Amino acid sequence: MSWGTELWDQFDNLEKHTQWGIDILEKYIKFVKERTEIELSYAKQLRNLSKKYQPKKNSKEEEEYRYTACKAFLATLNEMNDYAGQHEVIAENMTSQIIAELVRYVQELKQERKSHFHDGRKAQQHIETCWKQLESSKRRFERDCKEADRAQQYFEKMDADINVTKADVEKARQQAQARHQMAEESKTDYSSILQKFNHEQHEYYHTHIPNIFQKIQEMEERRIVRMGESVKTYAELDRQVIPIIGKCLDGIVKAAESIDPKNDSQLVVEAYKSGFEPPGDIEFEDYTQPMKRTVSDNSLSNSRGEGKSELKFGGKSKGKLWPFIKKNKSPKQQKEPLSHRFNEFMTSKPKIHCFRSLKRGLSLKLGATPEDFSNLPPEQRRKKLQQKVDELNKEIQKEMDQRDAITKMKDVYLKNPQMGDSASLGHKLGEVSQNIEKLRLETQKFEAWLAEVEGRLPARSDQARRQSGMYEAQNAPSVNNCAQDRESPDGSYTEEQSQESEVKVLATDFDDEFDDEEPLPAIGTCKALYTFEGQNEGTISVVEGETLFVIEEDKGDGWTRIRRNEDEEGYVPTSYVEVYLDKNAKGAKTYI
Repeated sequence: MSWGTELWDQFDNLEKHTQWGIDILEKYIKFVKERTEIELSYAKQLRNLSKKYQPKKNSKEEEEYRYTACKAFLATLNEMNDYAGQHEVIAENMTSQIIAELVRYVQELKQERKSHFHDGRKAQQHIETCWKQLESSKRRFERDCKEADRAQQYFEKMDADINVTKADVEKARQQAQARHQMAEESKTDYSSILQKFNHEQHEYYHTHIPNIFQKIQEMEERRIVRMGESVKTYAELDRQVIPIIGKCLDGIVKAAESIDPKNDSQLVVEAYKSGFEPPGDIEFEDYTQPMKRTVSDNSLSNSRGEGKSELKFGGKSKGKLWPFIKKNKSPKQQKEPLSHRFNEFMTSKPKIHCFRSLKRGLSLKLGATPEDFSNLPPEQRRKKLQQKVDELNKEIQKEMDQRDAITKMKDVYLKNPQMGDSASLGHKLGEVSQNIEKLRLETQKFEAWLAEVEGRLPARSDQARRQSGMYEAQNAPSVNNCAQDRESPDGSYTEEQSQESEVKVLATDFDDEFDDEEPLPAIGTCKALYTFEGQNEGTISVVEGETLFVIEEDKGDGWTRIRRNEDEEGYVPTSYVEVYLDKNAKGAKTYI
């Protein structure tokens, strides 16, 4: 089967068919291109989805991902990110191996098709030219024959007429002969052109057109094969990523199988365990004793005094109550013990200290965190302190490694002066040594707090310590006991709600006592680079160009504590001020 023999007269239809084939190929290219756009859009949406649910750094969400269920979810997000990457790979491979190749092939195909049909049109034009020549010689031959016939008839007529002279007859005879001669030449010319045309026509229909159509047929078959290969590649590119996608799905399944509810439960214990012992039984407070007394047994004054003493004892014997324990309260029963409690606060210095711890607890609720984590329950405080000690030890080790490296470099410079000046490293070595010393002091401070917490934490096994702490309050009313017995896991008081409200009322009366605390000394000055509106609790507003005192450096959290005057102090972002520390101030750094 050959287009050259079967379709020798379908030049125009073949031209339309080959153009349709190229259009189909371009339509397929457009389809693959839109598929790649869908893959890229899908991959982008998957990545955005994974990013949207990723835990934010240095946030509470990041701490929640300690649990195995959250870790499995995080692994799912990561696997979905890899899953999206495979769709990007599909799009990239389709673009490079299908779209780019087919676009280049289509350009070559158009050029080849144009060349073949140009040759076909050229052959058509040649055979049409030969046909026109044949028609022209044929008409000329026909015209010359007719004129020769007319000339012959005219000669015969003149020759038969007796009235015509011989000269006229001879002239007619010569014209007839000339016409016959021209007819013979036209005949010869026509015969030659006819033979040539027949030869060209044979070549056209049996050689030129079959060859051209055969090339067009081969071109079209190559196009069909190439499209089939592209469709196969389309499927193979999808199949190539299936193993990796399967690994992503296997990773999600593995993460799901790694979920351990027991481990998560243990993490909850570690996260929220306070270290406090459960409160002991509440002792019975007998208010019927004054009623049983008679006037004859005791005087009115003695009765009142003993009543006060009994009430005082009863007020002090109240056990530690947690926020979730509700107690029936009677205003009449609370009034006298509270008055005695307030008298004790006013006359006892340790009680004032307890007010200070209360004020500290209240301020902590507003956002400030003490350096020793005293706002946390014992167990959580111990973990925070241990974490801080570990971080400081790592920093010390890092500084020591740096010191060792500088020392070795200094030794090398001493042995080989041409490599560098050893004296230039002395200043840097001194700074590193100072940093190590500061870090060690800081570590010792936190280790002391840690030892204090670890000394307090356990034991409380005997009945007296397991109960409300009444005997500790009576026998040793020290600062530590006051803070220990009256603080709950969140650092606030755990007395009845009515006592808390009255303590808050009295707290305003003891502001003078709080203000007697010595303010922090200034360790330098600072200049405000920008205006800062301190709208949150614990912050202070500053105006650009304002000069203030620095009373606490940035501890790494991005905030510096400053003072404007004796009554105004607070925190501002470190990046908003330019700090000038006093070199002589304790703990101040030497840089400006």
